Amino acid sequence: MENEKKKEISRRDFLSNSTKAAIATSLALSGFPSIVPASVFGKNAPSNRINIGAIGNGRISRVHDMPGTLKYEQAQIMAVCDLDLDRANDAKKFVNDFYTKKNGKPYDGVAVYQNYHELLANKDVDAVLISTPDHWHTLIGIDAIKAGKDVYMQKPASLTIADGRALCKAVKPSGRIFQIGSQQRSMPQFRYAAELVRNGRIGQLKTVYVGLPGDPSGNVELEMPVPPNFNYDMWLGSTPNVYYTEKRVHPQKGYDRPGWLRCEQFGAGMITGWGAHHVDSAHWGMNTELTGPIEVWGHADFPTSGLWDVHGIFRTEAMYANGVKMVISNEIPNGVKFEGTEGWIFVTRGDYQATGSDPVPGRDGVKSLEASDPKIIRSVIGPNEIHLYESADQHGNWLDCIKSRKETIAPVEVAHRACSTCLVHHIVMKLKRKVQWDPAKERFINDDQANSMLARTQRSPYIIKA
Repeated sequence: MENEKKKEISRRDFLSNSTKAAIATSLALSGFPSIVPASVFGKNAPSNRINIGAIGNGRISRVHDMPGTLKYEQAQIMAVCDLDLDRANDAKKFVNDFYTKKNGKPYDGVAVYQNYHELLANKDVDAVLISTPDHWHTLIGIDAIKAGKDVYMQKPASLTIADGRALCKAVKPSGRIFQIGSQQRSMPQFRYAAELVRNGRIGQLKTVYVGLPGDPSGNVELEMPVPPNFNYDMWLGSTPNVYYTEKRVHPQKGYDRPGWLRCEQFGAGMITGWGAHHVDSAHWGMNTELTGPIEVWGHADFPTSGLWDVHGIFRTEAMYANGVKMVISNEIPNGVKFEGTEGWIFVTRGDYQATGSDPVPGRDGVKSLEASDPKIIRSVIGPNEIHLYESADQHGNWLDCIKSRKETIAPVEVAHRACSTCLVHHIVMKLKRKVQWDPAKERFINDDQANSMLARTQRSPYIIKA
């Protein structure tokens, strides 16, 4: 009888929060890493693996999020989910094939879902990867937190500033572990550049230049029948009901860069697509990760016809309360340049690519870190100087923090502040005039028109409740 009761205890219940905390504390005091090795519990102990569900199985999931998680022994992808059932089944094969090759014997242990609510209801799932289109990030993130799951979410954090704040309000009191996919925080050159700036190696910081890629406009696309394997109505989510055409969504064959990235209905374009990365890196060096600008102005060109309608060429500028100016444009080199009174530092990804269809290809031989004087980047950060959070890998840091219950390198408020700053710049692109922004209240000052753009009308039943 006692054995039967034990079998009824779920994996999550077996390792209670108190047990996790005690183990993490014990290991930390002993000088061991916070990831618990298999030898502590035994090879087959239920506490040895973090069971993960992958929600959204498109391009970024297949080449970045799932492989980035599968490589860790402490992680086990046990479920996949996509509104395109062909992609969900393909993801199941992808994961099964990985474990088959790894273990040297056939494996078929991955559950398939088309509706993420059903995946979240699976109590054996401890954590989720959210790799969906941008307009679904926030709602799935909030629902996952409410379901008691730890969350790794692709950037940007939200479609609107109001939605981003709703996400923060859900995560902060929950005790769940949240990581945004700003992997530049786990690239050593971006951390080192921020440390050099914050330790005064270029004197007083004056201006930060953020260079982003651009997106082309497209042609008018005719309506097409919705594929039988695809729940298009749910895919549209909170956004307006518009006709289906393949280039609005994603390819039915293959995993090339999807068309929704260039539709304002589902995102804001490169200002959030890559801006969420580079603005976050800029904030890290500026020491403004938990705030935002106070004044923003600028302009942008937008397509006047065709399916793809996100911004084209643009330049926006902002002032921060600390006196630093930020310039964002797709007409300056891709990366982040910090200019101070005694020199400059430029940091970029170099030859790194998250996916093979990134709009800016990795370039062999490109220096990922440069400075006005080579001595600046040869500088050593002393033991009594500012040292920033160090992570060797974004997915690995998330898994480590799930075990230790420590804050990740890119927690929810940091994610929201980078995204909300990008969205303020996007609003300025639309208004084509200067705005005053209160980062504490997250409101525009004496500007009803701008404040009306903090949220969007949402289509029922896919509504985010603040």
